[in-house]
Amino acid sequence: MADSYRGVFGAIPYAIRETESWTMRVYGVIGALAAGVIATVVTLALVVWMAETAEVQSGTFLFSRSLYVIAGFAAVAPLLAPLLFVARRHRRGDPVKAGYDRKLAYGGFLFLLSLYIGMVISAPAELREPTESVVVGALYGLPQVAGVVPPVLAALVVFWIHYRLRGSDASDTDTP
Repeated sequence: MADSYRGVFGAIPYAIRETESWTMRVYGVIGALAAGVIATVVTLALVVWMAETAEVQSGTFLFSRSLYVIAGFAAVAPLLAPLLFVARRHRRGDPVKAGYDRKLAYGGFLFLLSLYIGMVISAPAELREPTESVVVGALYGLPQVAGVVPPVLAALVVFWIHYRLRGSDASDTDTP
């Protein structure tokens, strides 16, 4: 417990240091950097938006600002979740099934990819460049609201991986 971390900012290097999975170590660096960039962009965009709407006295703007913060948190939380799960597991010595750290890292990478796919789907028409790619063309063809679906599904996969692989191998009764 002497090596224990303090809070989220201490959990990230702790998870990277304590895991034996190189996949989790790589994800730890990439996921933490991506979360930092997203948090910075959301914070700066919120400051600009507040400055532009400072003179408006409507409650609608206050409500939409709070939704903006929640959306930013929804993008950062699943990025950090694999790191926080791994840090907690190593700190507490929780029993997990084989490959727990590695599979959580894969889930984190999946969430990062899903954020990109969601941004492609929800890109405004004036920012979409003509493409001959069938995949990108199909993503552009989806309604912009559908851009939320890939990140939500990937976040659910991250949490499913955690709940599926926690506990010892001996407690797993449904595998042959």
